[in-house]
Amino acid sequence: MDVAFYADYIAGLRSVFAELDQHPERFQTFSLHVDLLAAGNLVVYETKRAKGQTDSVYFGRPASTGTSQKMTQAAAFSAIDRFFGLGQFVALKAEADVDAPSVKDEYPHCAVNFTYRKKGEPQFRSTLMIFIGFNDDADALAFAESENHRLVQAGERPFSGQKLFEWR
Repeated sequence: MDVAFYADYIAGLRSVFAELDQHPERFQTFSLHVDLLAAGNLVVYETKRAKGQTDSVYFGRPASTGTSQKMTQAAAFSAIDRFFGLGQFVALKAEADVDAPSVKDEYPHCAVNFTYRKKGEPQFRSTLMIFIGFNDDADALAFAESENHRLVQAGERPFSGQKLFEWR
């Protein structure tokens, strides 16, 4: 099975994510929603600026309690940044004729919906992707070659599907 690796893509995404987190004033407008699920724990980082108004929400749902709790921006950023620091990633693709599969809890995974325009730039950039994180290339390849899952993985880059897509 062909599988595309995304460590380089995540490195770029991580850089823009960190810049937005630390210097939102550099962005004219943005909409970012990140859901990270790792070891059964959910972390959500959501922020949006439109018409000069910024709205943000950061929360987590620990596996132990199952109830959502507010988090600080720094804690949510830190959790997602740690995920982005893993060694390798594969991306999932959504197909119209395939039921939406779920990723097992043993694999940390993250959905990213990000649109932004920096000040002085003429165009928006946008991405909507789902990534599974691994320690290294060998772990990612072993997962991709395994028949124990029903996940449909992006096999070539740049990926652009009906629902999910790399930077546009």
